[in-house]
Amino acid sequence: MKYTIDSSVFELNPEIKFGILIGNNIKNSDTRPEDEERLRAAEAKMRGEIKPNEIRDLNNVRLYREVVKSSGINPNKYPPSVEAMFKRIVKGGQLPVINALVDLCNAVSIEKVISLGGHDLIDIHEDLEVRYSRKGDVFLPFGSEEYEDVEENELIFTSGNVVQTNKWLWRQSELGKLTLNSTDVFFQLVGFEYEEGSSLYEAARDIEELVTNRFQGTCKKYLVDINNQSIEF
Repeated sequence: MKYTIDSSVFELNPEIKFGILIGNNIKNSDTRPEDEERLRAAEAKMRGEIKPNEIRDLNNVRLYREVVKSSGINPNKYPPSVEAMFKRIVKGGQLPVINALVDLCNAVSIEKVISLGGHDLIDIHEDLEVRYSRKGDVFLPFGSEEYEDVEENELIFTSGNVVQTNKWLWRQSELGKLTLNSTDVFFQLVGFEYEEGSSLYEAARDIEELVTNRFQGTCKKYLVDINNQSIEF
């Protein structure tokens, strides 16, 4: 299977980088006390360091919003999902416990202040791509059983014509959601730097460690950027 970033995406920001990890034979479980402890610690740290009016100024969030706006999407109406998550946290809310894999991915996302999506490969049947939408693309909203047509010329993450994340980083599909039965997972992280110490590098390392140690699976890691716009896995 291929994963490709359309060249038009790099016209929005040539520094954008996608950290891709393929986790196989994952043994997911209910959330353990130590898993929730990591999630709550990440929330508490963010809550103690960031005020609600500072979220949009966080480096990655600011750059996500700029890419969204440059693509023609209103980031105020369709903010990146992590922006909404961070806002919920700093205003005193807690994320619900779902399962170990989801909760630990959320913990890493909060710790590294980065967009991190996990997609169950059991629901993905065609090549993956980040591109602008076209006629015939459809989206199954989270919790829904009915597909919706996707407006043309909007930035999406898609498998064939079945959209995995609508309006780029705004909303993930019902298809590919991570459950206790998820064993093979496609992780997509989005950043703008990739060297030791950067949010993308450190978050990718954390996910790799979780897949291999916490979930006893195997993991392959890739970087997709302007110099390497497609991978096969």
